[in-house]
Amino acid sequence: MAAIWKGAISFGLVSIPVELRTAVRGDRISFRMLHSEDLSPVKYERVCAEDGQPVPWSEIVKGYEYTKGKYVVLTDEDFERAALEGSRAIDILDFVKQEEIDPRYFETPYYLVPTKGGERPYALLREAMRRTGAVGIGKIIIRQKQNLAAVKVVGDALVLELMRFANELVDTNEFSFPTAEVVKPQELTMAEQLIGNLAEPFSPDKYTNDYRANLMRIIKAKLKGKKADLEPMQEAEPADEQVIDLMSRLRESLDQGKKQKSGGKGSRSGAVRAPRKSAASKERTPPKSRRSA
Repeated sequence: MAAIWKGAISFGLVSIPVELRTAVRGDRISFRMLHSEDLSPVKYERVCAEDGQPVPWSEIVKGYEYTKGKYVVLTDEDFERAALEGSRAIDILDFVKQEEIDPRYFETPYYLVPTKGGERPYALLREAMRRTGAVGIGKIIIRQKQNLAAVKVVGDALVLELMRFANELVDTNEFSFPTAEVVKPQELTMAEQLIGNLAEPFSPDKYTNDYRANLMRIIKAKLKGKKADLEPMQEAEPADEQVIDLMSRLRESLDQGKKQKSGGKGSRSGAVRAPRKSAASKERTPPKSRRSA
């Protein structure tokens, strides 16, 4: 896998030569649009909204819509003037604590891999950050675009995570959220008990993309001229617009959690997510969770 970027991490007067390599893999299944008559691929055309005619690339310009239907056209020269010099350094501007960073700022992770001669200072920075619990905040230019970035320790690796700038986040004040005053103390106590019953160490391998797995089963079955045998999906319980009796729901959830523990069957999460259509349902065995890939 080729390096996305090559340069150096710099903090103070220390410079560490590194390469930026992807830390995540795409998990999407790709599809082509086909003509249903003969399964020929369908091409997309750039069509003018005014006259409905195709427009060649040579007649296309980029415009910024400053008000509805009004545009400022930017030329290639404008973009070149705005472009930043392609620096080959990740300048760490500050070290902050992980818990101080709003998770909404984080976007895409990459591995910072040391290149020849950078192993010792790389390990030095990593261990110093590990001991202090620090996260480095800096800027990096990738393909002429400046990005805010965080450098953090993950195991033996330094991971650079591209971040959003503050103006990219939607302020919570734009929405209305309930205050803590609406919560009753007894309900809060039972909710805490329910969370405690469902508490487990985080194990990412146990969470699978069931929709993707089902699609792949269907695709493989179609290749063999067969129909895929899939387990039926559980129907989600319709939203109740009436006032919910939280106490009875919490008690029911706690009772089901206890039955799951004593019976040792099914997943803990399945007991809570299972639809409840009537009060008598708490006497039944919760439905089995969907089979994962």
